[in-house]
Amino acid sequence: MYGMLVFSCLFVTVGPFLVPVSELTGLVPAEQFADTDSRFIEINDVTVHYKEAGSGGTTFILLHGFGASTYSWREVMDDFSQRGRVIAYDRPAFGLTERPMPEDWKENPYGMKANVELLRGLMDVFGIEKAVLVGNSAGGGVAVAFALEYPERVESLILVDPGVGGGYGPQFPAWALPIMWTPQMRHLGPLMMRDYQESLPNTIQREWYDQTKLTDEIEQTYLNALKIKNWDRAFYELTFAPAYPELRPLLPQLTVPAFIIAGAEDRLIRTWYFEAISQEIPAPLVLLPQCGHVPQEECPALFMEETVKFLEKK
Repeated sequence: MYGMLVFSCLFVTVGPFLVPVSELTGLVPAEQFADTDSRFIEINDVTVHYKEAGSGGTTFILLHGFGASTYSWREVMDDFSQRGRVIAYDRPAFGLTERPMPEDWKENPYGMKANVELLRGLMDVFGIEKAVLVGNSAGGGVAVAFALEYPERVESLILVDPGVGGGYGPQFPAWALPIMWTPQMRHLGPLMMRDYQESLPNTIQREWYDQTKLTDEIEQTYLNALKIKNWDRAFYELTFAPAYPELRPLLPQLTVPAFIIAGAEDRLIRTWYFEAISQEIPAPLVLLPQCGHVPQEECPALFMEETVKFLEKK
């Protein structure tokens, strides 16, 4: 019995390290995909990639969804800049923002709390007292979490096909998270994430209602995320980041004006969900016809038309 116990302990402790986890080949530094208007700044010990346009008046901060980046706002950056200053940035694990590994952390930079504090740090660095937060999908969750913690820093929320049903990304029991943070599981982590090589292209296609608008260039730009060094390890740390309170029960506590705008043909989050949370906040809801999960990309003119109506009513 004692021998079996010793063997079991050794198997659990050492066994995972015996599983080969080869490094993916052909990966490059994130900076290789930088554009001429790309900018980088260190916030909370993370080098953050951002883009900026416009000046004066209202400040708009654009928060992308899972697997996306500043690229997802390319069609509307100029439109927002006509109304003031606009900043779009890549959240940790995405785009060209640094993907720090555990050995370099002071605190986990991938969880919801870290994202909220990163946004506050960005506003502090740029001298922004209040801003309109525009969040798409999971970025809508970050916007809501920030508004709950720092309502005095938020002028209003524009939630674009928002995902605020839970915390940040997949939810796991709190007791399981310390197990996933062990060296053994972190060794295996990249293998668990590499399914995204197969699933991400399908997810991108499902985000668009009109497939003729999803060009090869757009799809390939999104898939560049799988060419950046440590993308798989960063996705693992994001997936098993520290737990955060479930957001949906907190929606009635929001004290800032909010607006929900979504594609009527969203295949990732159904319209009944948007209708439900619009009552829970409460907030006006506009469903855009013949648009999917990313209306700011697929239907930018209609998206801005309805967004401007909200901004001018405030």
